Amino acid sequence: MRCREPGFTQLGINTSHLRIETALGKHEDKKVSILVTGGAGYIGSHAADAIEKSGHPAIIYDNLSAGHRWAVGSRTLIEADLADKLSIQRAVKQHKIEAVIHFAAHTYVGESVTDPRKYFHNNAVNTLNLLDVMLDLGVKYIVYSSTCATYGIPENLPLSEEHPQRPVNPYGESKLFIERVLHWYEKAYGLCWVALRYFNAAGASGELGECHDPETHLIPLAIDAVLTGVPLSVFGTDYPTEDGTAVRDYIHVEDLASAHLLALEYLLKQGASRAFNLGTGQGHSVREVLEMVEQVSKIAVPHRAAERRPGDPAVLVADSRAAEQLLGWTPRRSSLREIVESAWLWHSKTHKLKAKATL
Repeated sequence: MRCREPGFTQLGINTSHLRIETALGKHEDKKVSILVTGGAGYIGSHAADAIEKSGHPAIIYDNLSAGHRWAVGSRTLIEADLADKLSIQRAVKQHKIEAVIHFAAHTYVGESVTDPRKYFHNNAVNTLNLLDVMLDLGVKYIVYSSTCATYGIPENLPLSEEHPQRPVNPYGESKLFIERVLHWYEKAYGLCWVALRYFNAAGASGELGECHDPETHLIPLAIDAVLTGVPLSVFGTDYPTEDGTAVRDYIHVEDLASAHLLALEYLLKQGASRAFNLGTGQGHSVREVLEMVEQVSKIAVPHRAAERRPGDPAVLVADSRAAEQLLGWTPRRSSLREIVESAWLWHSKTHKLKAKATL
């Protein structure tokens, strides 16, 4: 059975009427139990929040190696590793899981170069464990957290899904490997999948925000520089861009979360398995981001110029028209100002709480 065929799935669910709404509303047909791997992390916790607001149970599966217990809130947390197949099986059976949104992965590009074994083991081998359990227990739907790092160095811009995939680091390679596995698993086993290739996730929402250790993303680093006075390193000021600094496509984490719900809805409506880019199609340079942080915080960002990092492209911007046309996805909170304002609100509040805790 192919994913695009209408009618009953191998789960026995009549998907001709089954719907999943976005966070804008709840559906009245049926609750779908969704396993969210890595749901205690930055993007995963926002997606879990959106799932629950849409009226469906989000079961969090996370070993908390990079995620945070506080990000789970009152949701069910299974603290376990994807290396443990028995734990995955128990989770799927106990909670009657019907779909998976898979975030759990190592994501540091630089570390992947120095320790590729760590990345292929977690991002590839452990994902194969998850897929084995899904197939064994009849779970046929997965939304996979992929990355624009699968493309490598851009040959043309904006990057569409048809751009050649030639990763230049083990992180991107590990993600591309699973995309290829999903392709063949659909052909062999009828697994229905969507891979979402993110560009630069950013911003915050309510009690949830970006809290990595170490932190490598520009916006939280710029805000931290403002709050602590420790200068930020700007890697490369001689790129062939308007101001000499690298240009990236920033997407609000809430918009990413909504895309996962829409991708699952698309699969349940028998949409064909495929990958989608998620970005705004508009790039912002490092200097533009620093200027926006200064406008929002009303404080100068201390920074210093540094050498380019090996393998960093000058410009990365997404062509996300496929997601707009097939998923009905439109970024709603991804203006640079709104991203920075939401991040500033969260980080400045968190900074004050940490300061009080040390008194």
